[in-house]
Amino acid sequence: MNTKAFRKLSYGLYIVSSRSGERFNGQIANTVFQVSSKPATIAVSLNKSNLTHDYVRESRVFSVSVLSKEAPMAFIGRFGFKGGRDVNKFEGIGYRIGTSGAPIVTDFSVAYVEAEVVGETDCETHTVFIGKVVDCGVLTDEEPMTYAFYHEVKGGKSPKSAPTYIQDEPKASPPAKARRYVCSLCGYVYDPEKGDPDSGIAPGTPFENIPDGWVCPVCGAEKDKFEPEK
Repeated sequence: MNTKAFRKLSYGLYIVSSRSGERFNGQIANTVFQVSSKPATIAVSLNKSNLTHDYVRESRVFSVSVLSKEAPMAFIGRFGFKGGRDVNKFEGIGYRIGTSGAPIVTDFSVAYVEAEVVGETDCETHTVFIGKVVDCGVLTDEEPMTYAFYHEVKGGKSPKSAPTYIQDEPKASPPAKARRYVCSLCGYVYDPEKGDPDSGIAPGTPFENIPDGWVCPVCGAEKDKFEPEK
């Protein structure tokens, strides 16, 4: 069975958010889809180990913020590779409280959808929540980010808790002049040909020439946490 077939499926990149009393949390998700139009219904797949999963199950509401192509990796990493049990992901982030009471992330978002949970399906490691749409809207005319763009252009990786996580097969070492480095914490790949423009690292910059103060744009790991790609 060639699981790479799953990578041919199309996805977007979203922030799914919910609440528990006065507390908020959100996470990156790519498995969000419309189920029906009348009534308007959407579904999201969340890992059972994630705090957002617990908040959705408790409050029975969630919001989906559709991310723009312009969303920087540090912003994606904040919601995708940091745990809500350890950090307040909404501190310093633009958001508003929606009709459902769930927070809606407005920074780097092109649209949003709010829903009330009307059903759920157990999928072993994940739960698929079915939600009746209670509100939605367009925030900007910018182009939304696809999961393919996140991987191929941004150089992002899927966390192990993602429903689409597939462990990469070992690759042959690339030529030394094009040596890529991998973050040992989140899997982000630094490609010298692309650099890290969001952090001021120009394309063509070898990893060895990056200033020591540079950190992983996804999870914030320091430079010494990177290893040559194998």
